Amino acid sequence: MQSFSVHGAPSEYILQEGALELLEGKLVERGLKNILVVHGVKSWNAVQPYWPMLSKVVYQEHTYGGECSLEEITELAKAVQKHAFDGVVGVGGGKVLDLVKAVCDMTHTQAILVPTLASNCSPWTPLSVLYDQTGAFIRYDVYPICASLVLIEPNILLHAPKAMFIAGIGDTLAKWYEADVQMERLPNKPVPLQISHYTALQCKNLLMGHSEGAIKAVNNGMLNDDFIKVVEAIIVLGGMVGGFGDHYGRIAGAHSIHNGLTALVATHHILHGNKVAYGILVQLVLEGKQHEIELLLPFYCRLGLPYSLKELGIQEIEDDIVTMIAEKSTLKGESIHVLPIGNIDADMVKKAIYELETVITRK
Repeated sequence: MQSFSVHGAPSEYILQEGALELLEGKLVERGLKNILVVHGVKSWNAVQPYWPMLSKVVYQEHTYGGECSLEEITELAKAVQKHAFDGVVGVGGGKVLDLVKAVCDMTHTQAILVPTLASNCSPWTPLSVLYDQTGAFIRYDVYPICASLVLIEPNILLHAPKAMFIAGIGDTLAKWYEADVQMERLPNKPVPLQISHYTALQCKNLLMGHSEGAIKAVNNGMLNDDFIKVVEAIIVLGGMVGGFGDHYGRIAGAHSIHNGLTALVATHHILHGNKVAYGILVQLVLEGKQHEIELLLPFYCRLGLPYSLKELGIQEIEDDIVTMIAEKSTLKGESIHVLPIGNIDADMVKKAIYELETVITRK
């Protein structure tokens, strides 16, 4: 067994109505008096009804450029050092929060995260997904320190775009399939890996049992228990899978297929979690788990998760397109190679993609 380390949780996590009213006190507790607030345009608009007046803390705002890129990380890190900011608050979705975590790691400052979407576990994990400025995946960076504080106002998440929420469900569903394929073959799992494996299963169970009720809450604009359960499955449980499982609980085949899809400019507008959800199905084809595909397809249909290339906006399934996806998803160092099915090459992935299309057409 490879060595692993545990980064179980942010130092403090609060999800409650009115959570942002606690922000200034929490900043002062941490000795943070001069902060940078990084946000997107839409996320900043979404948070305005809940953003508190800050009288004891000075802050400047920065609207990020749309990608968690090396260029933007470097630019913001220079700004943090130039203005001697002692903390950075990230307000937004996964890319904003990943950007803030990267900047805080580079500048040794505290990260305060205020998610405005329940679309992934970025608020929980000491990890950033890096893209180039065109939106193509580059790599994952893992940091030694988790966020200092995660503050969640559930009403902000409730009124976020429904498509982002559904994509978050797809991304989190992958936690089970990507962790289980690595952990099921470990004969004597240490306790942290047992926690990770169990938590991954709870992700699947909660999502399968409560997602439709949560989407009703979004449609009605009223919080309910299903919505809170799914939000915490996405953010808390999803983050714990990797936090306790390290590389055993992070990514496998589904995320490699996502990365392969980013080779196509035509998919750059497709949400991360939707591409990952499709990747789950390709991974299951590679594993020969037809029964799991049969289990998931009705769930995908009810939620509107993509199950084919056409559902991802690729109308003409040409061989060169499938080859591009397969080749990028099987590059050296890609997480697809952790699957215990022998050497995985582009031809195997191409075959799996075509096989999935065949399965779908039979439905």
